[in-house]
Amino acid sequence: MSIRLGDEAPNFKADTTEGPIDFHDWKADSWAILFSHPKDYTPVCTTELGFLARSKDEFDRRNVKIIGLSVDSVEDHMGWAEDIAETQGAAPNYPIIADPDMAVSELYDMIHPGEGDTSTVRSVFVVGPDNKVKLTITYPKSTGRNFEEILRVIDSLQVTAATGLATPVNWQPGEKVIVPPDIPSDEARERFSAGFEEKKPYLRYVDQPG
Repeated sequence: MSIRLGDEAPNFKADTTEGPIDFHDWKADSWAILFSHPKDYTPVCTTELGFLARSKDEFDRRNVKIIGLSVDSVEDHMGWAEDIAETQGAAPNYPIIADPDMAVSELYDMIHPGEGDTSTVRSVFVVGPDNKVKLTITYPKSTGRNFEEILRVIDSLQVTAATGLATPVNWQPGEKVIVPPDIPSDEARERFSAGFEEKKPYLRYVDQPG
Protein backbone atom coordinates (compact mmCIF):
# COMPACT_ATOMS: atom_id res chain seq x y z
CA MET A 1 0.00 0.00 0.00
CA SER A 2 1.39 3.38 -1.00
CA ILE A 3 0.48 6.20 1.38
CA ARG A 4 0.49 9.69 -0.08
CA LEU A 5 0.40 13.13 1.50
CA GLY A 6 -3.17 14.02 2.34
CA ASP A 7 -4.30 10.41 2.68
CA GLU A 8 -5.94 9.35 5.91
CA ALA A 9 -3.40 7.51 8.03
CA PRO A 10 -4.57 3.89 8.13
CA ASN A 11 -5.91 2.91 11.52
CA PHE A 12 -4.73 -0.21 13.32
CA LYS A 13 -4.78 -1.99 16.65
CA ALA A 14 -1.53 -3.27 18.12
CA ASP A 15 0.29 -4.26 21.29
CA THR A 16 2.85 -1.76 22.54
CA THR A 17 5.20 -1.27 25.46
CA GLU A 18 2.41 0.80 27.06
CA GLY A 19 -0.37 -1.71 26.39
CA PRO A 20 -2.80 -2.31 23.52
CA ILE A 21 -3.79 0.70 21.42
CA ASP A 22 -6.13 1.72 18.66
CA PHE A 23 -3.98 4.20 16.72
CA HIS A 24 -6.65 6.81 15.95
CA ASP A 25 -8.06 6.63 19.48
CA TRP A 26 -4.56 6.84 20.97
CA LYS A 27 -3.57 9.94 19.00
CA ALA A 28 -7.04 11.52 19.37
CA ASP A 29 -6.89 15.17 18.24
CA SER A 30 -3.12 15.50 18.63
CA TRP A 31 -0.43 15.45 16.01
CA ALA A 32 1.56 12.22 15.92
CA ILE A 33 4.85 10.90 14.61
CA LEU A 34 4.91 7.19 13.73
CA PHE A 35 8.38 5.87 12.99
CA SER A 36 9.76 2.41 12.29
CA HIS A 37 13.20 1.02 12.98
CA PRO A 38 14.79 -2.07 11.44
CA LYS A 39 15.36 -4.17 14.55
CA ASP A 40 15.81 -4.06 18.31
CA TYR A 41 19.31 -4.22 19.76
CA THR A 42 20.87 -2.44 16.79
CA PRO A 43 23.28 0.52 17.07
CA VAL A 44 21.74 3.25 14.89
CA CYS A 45 18.26 2.63 16.31
CA THR A 46 19.64 2.79 19.85
CA THR A 47 20.88 6.33 19.25
CA GLU A 48 17.58 7.38 17.63
CA LEU A 49 15.31 6.08 20.37
CA GLY A 50 17.53 7.63 23.02
CA PHE A 51 17.45 11.02 21.29
CA LEU A 52 13.65 10.92 21.09
CA ALA A 53 13.41 10.04 24.77
CA ARG A 54 15.61 13.01 25.68
CA SER A 55 13.65 15.29 23.32
CA LYS A 56 10.12 14.24 24.24
CA ASP A 57 9.40 17.58 25.94
CA GLU A 58 9.95 19.32 22.58
CA PHE A 59 7.36 17.08 20.92
CA ASP A 60 4.96 17.49 23.86
CA ARG A 61 5.27 21.28 23.56
CA ARG A 62 4.05 20.99 19.96
CA ASN A 63 1.19 18.63 20.90
CA VAL A 64 2.90 15.77 19.02
CA LYS A 65 2.67 12.20 20.28
CA ILE A 66 5.55 9.81 19.51
CA ILE A 67 5.13 6.13 18.70
CA GLY A 68 7.75 3.71 17.38
CA LEU A 69 7.56 0.31 15.70
CA SER A 70 9.60 -2.73 14.86
CA VAL A 71 8.72 -6.35 14.16
CA ASP A 72 10.20 -7.46 17.48
CA SER A 73 8.17 -8.38 20.57
CA VAL A 74 7.12 -6.18 23.49
CA GLU A 75 9.48 -8.22 25.66
CA ASP A 76 12.40 -7.43 23.35
CA HIS A 77 11.44 -3.75 23.34
CA MET A 78 11.39 -3.68 27.13
CA GLY A 79 14.75 -5.42 27.45
CA TRP A 80 16.35 -3.15 24.87
CA ALA A 81 15.07 -0.09 26.75
CA GLU A 82 17.57 -0.87 29.51
CA ASP A 83 20.44 -0.71 27.02
CA ILE A 84 19.10 2.55 25.58
CA ALA A 85 18.93 4.09 29.05
CA GLU A 86 22.46 2.93 29.85
CA THR A 87 24.09 4.14 26.63
CA GLN A 88 21.95 7.16 25.69
CA GLY A 89 20.98 8.57 29.07
CA ALA A 90 17.23 7.98 28.75
CA ALA A 91 14.91 5.04 28.11
CA PRO A 92 11.99 5.35 25.68
CA ASN A 93 9.18 7.30 27.37
CA TYR A 94 6.71 6.72 24.53
CA PRO A 95 5.08 3.51 23.25
CA ILE A 96 6.83 1.15 20.85
CA ILE A 97 4.64 -1.12 18.75
CA ALA A 98 5.34 -4.84 18.56
CA ASP A 99 4.58 -5.96 15.01
CA PRO A 100 5.68 -9.61 14.74
CA ASP A 101 3.06 -10.44 12.10
CA MET A 102 4.10 -7.32 10.13
CA ALA A 103 0.48 -6.19 9.89
CA VAL A 104 1.29 -2.52 10.56
CA SER A 105 4.57 -2.66 8.62
CA GLU A 106 2.78 -3.88 5.53
CA LEU A 107 -0.13 -1.48 6.02
CA TYR A 108 2.33 1.43 5.97
CA ASP A 109 4.70 -0.13 3.39
CA MET A 110 7.62 -0.15 5.80
CA ILE A 111 9.38 -3.34 4.65
CA HIS A 112 12.78 -2.68 3.06
CA PRO A 113 12.90 -4.48 -0.30
CA GLY A 114 15.91 -6.72 -0.75
CA GLU A 115 16.86 -6.47 2.93
CA GLY A 116 14.80 -9.36 4.27
CA ASP A 117 11.11 -10.02 4.65
CA THR A 118 10.95 -8.69 8.20
CA SER A 119 13.34 -5.75 8.00
CA THR A 120 11.60 -2.38 8.31
CA VAL A 121 13.15 0.75 6.85
CA ARG A 122 13.50 4.00 8.81
CA SER A 123 10.09 5.36 7.88
CA VAL A 124 8.60 8.52 9.38
CA PHE A 125 4.95 9.53 9.14
CA VAL A 126 3.70 12.80 10.62
CA VAL A 127 -0.08 12.69 11.07
CA GLY A 128 -2.19 15.75 11.77
CA PRO A 129 -5.08 16.17 14.21
CA ASP A 130 -7.41 15.33 11.30
CA ASN A 131 -5.67 11.93 10.91
CA LYS A 132 -4.32 12.98 7.50
CA VAL A 133 -0.69 12.25 6.57
CA LYS A 134 1.23 15.54 6.49
CA LEU A 135 4.78 14.27 5.95
CA THR A 136 6.50 11.05 4.90
CA ILE A 137 10.26 10.45 4.97
CA THR A 138 12.12 7.19 4.38
CA TYR A 139 15.76 6.73 5.33
CA PRO A 140 17.94 3.73 4.45
CA LYS A 141 18.81 1.38 7.28
CA SER A 142 22.39 2.66 7.43
CA THR A 143 21.49 6.33 7.98
CA GLY A 144 20.23 7.67 11.28
CA ARG A 145 17.39 10.18 11.12
CA ASN A 146 17.73 13.88 11.88
CA PHE A 147 14.88 14.40 14.34
CA GLU A 148 15.85 18.04 14.83
CA GLU A 149 14.98 18.55 11.16
CA ILE A 150 11.73 16.65 11.67
CA LEU A 151 10.89 19.01 14.56
CA ARG A 152 11.61 21.96 12.25
CA VAL A 153 9.28 20.52 9.63
CA ILE A 154 6.57 20.00 12.24
CA ASP A 155 6.93 23.67 13.19
CA SER A 156 6.45 24.58 9.54
CA LEU A 157 3.47 22.24 9.14
CA GLN A 158 1.77 23.75 12.17
CA VAL A 159 2.41 27.34 11.10
CA THR A 160 1.23 26.75 7.54
CA ALA A 161 -1.83 24.80 8.70
CA ALA A 162 -2.84 27.66 11.01
CA THR A 163 -2.16 30.54 8.61
CA GLY A 164 -2.37 29.27 5.04
CA LEU A 165 1.11 30.70 4.44
CA ALA A 166 4.30 28.90 3.36
CA THR A 167 7.84 28.68 4.72
CA PRO A 168 11.01 29.31 2.66
CA VAL A 169 14.21 27.31 2.44
CA ASN A 170 15.88 26.53 5.79
CA TRP A 171 13.11 28.39 7.63
CA GLN A 172 13.24 28.49 11.42
CA PRO A 173 10.40 29.53 13.77
CA GLY A 174 10.13 33.31 14.05
CA GLU A 175 11.59 34.02 10.62
CA LYS A 176 9.64 35.54 7.76
CA VAL A 177 7.19 33.37 5.88
CA ILE A 178 5.89 33.48 2.32
CA VAL A 179 2.52 34.61 0.99
CA PRO A 180 1.55 31.87 -1.48
CA PRO A 181 0.52 32.76 -5.05
CA ASP A 182 -3.14 31.89 -4.48
CA ILE A 183 -3.51 34.91 -2.14
CA PRO A 184 -3.85 38.06 -4.30
CA SER A 185 -1.85 41.10 -3.21
CA ASP A 186 -5.03 43.09 -2.45
CA GLU A 187 -6.16 40.37 -0.07
CA ALA A 188 -2.68 40.13 1.42
CA ARG A 189 -2.69 43.89 2.16
CA GLU A 190 -5.99 43.47 4.03
CA ARG A 191 -4.77 40.43 5.98
CA PHE A 192 -1.36 41.76 6.93
CA SER A 193 -1.71 45.30 8.22
CA ALA A 194 2.05 45.68 8.66
CA GLY A 195 2.46 45.03 4.95
CA PHE A 196 4.66 42.58 3.11
CA GLU A 197 7.92 42.64 1.21
CA GLU A 198 7.51 41.96 -2.49
CA LYS A 199 10.66 40.67 -4.21
CA LYS A 200 8.65 39.56 -7.23
CA PRO A 201 4.87 39.41 -7.76
CA TYR A 202 5.10 35.70 -6.90
CA LEU A 203 7.66 36.06 -4.08
CA ARG A 204 6.26 37.98 -1.11
CA TYR A 205 7.54 37.83 2.46
CA VAL A 206 5.63 38.65 5.62
CA ASP A 207 6.43 38.41 9.32
CA GLN A 208 5.32 35.14 10.86
CA PRO A 209 1.87 35.74 12.38
CA GLY A 210 1.65 35.37 16.13
